[in-house]
Amino acid sequence: MITLTVNGKRHDLDVEPDAPLLWVIRDELGLTGTKFGCGIAQCGACTVQVDGKPVRSCVTPAGSVKGAITTIEGLSAGLKHPVQQAWLAEDVPQCGYCQSGQILAAAALLSDTPNPSDADIDAKLTNICRCGTYPRIRKAVHRAAAAMAKGART
Repeated sequence: MITLTVNGKRHDLDVEPDAPLLWVIRDELGLTGTKFGCGIAQCGACTVQVDGKPVRSCVTPAGSVKGAITTIEGLSAGLKHPVQQAWLAEDVPQCGYCQSGQILAAAALLSDTPNPSDADIDAKLTNICRCGTYPRIRKAVHRAAAAMAKGART
């Protein structure tokens, strides 16, 4: 048995401690917004937050997680987080597969770096987008940073 706090709710789960967090989130908790991409922590489709920091869940043993986990489903109610709003306004997704990981990574970036430069975004958002929407991702991060600076709800 392991205990995880996901999106503010405590879960006691009968899973092996070395089970990848990704599969526990998807298969045991039914939260399918977190995606499987590469399985080796390179692409970032599986990114979730643990205590506000981006984590590649495909290689993270569920039993090793001690902090609060946030998935895309728990980032905000009704897509109201400034990053989600910016993603919609800038029409970032093309296929959309990587977007939950991109959004969680961007939200974590903005928590640490409230007014990032393009270089900050390029260096710190290492998630891969096969559709190549990087220019729109940068625009959305800047839009979200501006909204957050003006006091938008997070």
